[in-house]
Amino acid sequence: MTDFKVRIGVNPLSWMNDDLPSLGGETPLSVALTEGRQIGYEGFELGNKFPREPAALKALLAQYDLALVSGWYSGRLAERSADEEIEAVGPHLELLAKNGADVMVYGEVAQTIQGSPVPLYQRPRFFTEAQWDAYAERLDRFARYTLSQGVRVAYHHHMGAYVETPADVDNLMKRTSDAVGLLLDTGHITFAGGDPLATLEAHAPRICHVHCKDVRPEVVKLARNRDWSFLEAVINGAFTVPGDGAVDFPAVIAALKRHGYRGWLVVEAEQDPAVAPSFEYAQLGYRTLRKLVDAANAPAGEKELA
Repeated sequence: MTDFKVRIGVNPLSWMNDDLPSLGGETPLSVALTEGRQIGYEGFELGNKFPREPAALKALLAQYDLALVSGWYSGRLAERSADEEIEAVGPHLELLAKNGADVMVYGEVAQTIQGSPVPLYQRPRFFTEAQWDAYAERLDRFARYTLSQGVRVAYHHHMGAYVETPADVDNLMKRTSDAVGLLLDTGHITFAGGDPLATLEAHAPRICHVHCKDVRPEVVKLARNRDWSFLEAVINGAFTVPGDGAVDFPAVIAALKRHGYRGWLVVEAEQDPAVAPSFEYAQLGYRTLRKLVDAANAPAGEKELA
């Protein structure tokens, strides 16, 4: 039996939201780190409250015996050159590399509406093959550079951005080399009308990072029917943690194991902590994944008894 060698991490969104400071903005970072470690998480992704100096970040995480999982990078390759992006990413890339993170969450924020009061259908799009090709070429060059520095791009398909739907993911993957890794976000791909398992099966060799986000279908339906913005959908509870929504995480974990995924499983769910208490939901997400990972690694006889 091949072990399913993954680590379970968390994004601080369960405690505080970078895009909406009104959601948990008053919560000290120390609370998130203390509770996250208490729950059992091995590492954290970055958020706005983390130090941005490599040594300071290393010292902070060491206090809680936590690893740096990765960190979101706001890229603008849809509107600037690869050289400009390579220059801009320098400090962030150094921060990740010096703290042992080998993947960088790349989010395309050029013309994005994910933080604006704009209906999701008004998101930016590439309309021609030439636009797709030009973007992919810049992204590929950028990714080759970060990989040369020991950090692989994990491209985050995201609601409200250029790459949102399964078709968008397909278009990007077929135009780029393996230097461009894919971040599979189970919640975003479901919200976008896709099936996480289908995207996983289509692009398994490229998946280098996984955000485990659940969805509440009834809220997603309202978001579509009422032309909500991304932030309106978040505030109204479109997302939640694994074990509290409609995503088939047992099937997702089984498929990741079958394809030999090695890396982090990150619980990430934008929610209002006043409605979804941070500790309670972060613990539910962890326990859901922990049980599935442990079952995936159990001998066949034990699985039957579980």
